[in-house]
Amino acid sequence: MVGWLVAYTAAPPGVRAGDNATVMLDLDNEVQPDALLRVKQGGKSHITEDDYLEGAPELVVEIAASSVSYDLHIKEHVYQRNGVQEYLAVQVYDERADWFILRDGVYESSTPDDAGVLRSDVFPGLRLQPEAFWSDDLAAMLATLQQGLASEEHATFVARLETKNAERRRKSVDSPHRAG
Repeated sequence: MVGWLVAYTAAPPGVRAGDNATVMLDLDNEVQPDALLRVKQGGKSHITEDDYLEGAPELVVEIAASSVSYDLHIKEHVYQRNGVQEYLAVQVYDERADWFILRDGVYESSTPDDAGVLRSDVFPGLRLQPEAFWSDDLAAMLATLQQGLASEEHATFVARLETKNAERRRKSVDSPHRAG
């Protein structure tokens, strides 16, 4: 899963993957998801001075084996309450992947397309073929991802992030208060 997320981050500027990062969601909830994706500039999370992630990453991935009930109940509610936009729960024993998307403050289960592919709403082009994952077919997993990376929706997303990053750089250069 981490390799799949890292492969996705190759193109969109400012999208970062994390692995077992400590995430401080609020005063009562400090979690350590198995993997995550976040938008570095303009996202809802940031790195603190002591190198923790504070705020909700856009996507959290939990690999649930013995922790299924915890991951699919307690953590799911914590992520939902704190605004994690997407939550992918990979249930090892059941060989099942549930992708939840936050809509109006409530998680809705994402439905695979006709080819059995799950797609991210937040990260256009991020696609997962669960059958390839369960059969340990990394090549097929990455081919599905590559199709998403070659899509027009992904190109539009990358262009939008590039524009936002260019605007931020231009504003910081034009700012009369910048340190120099």
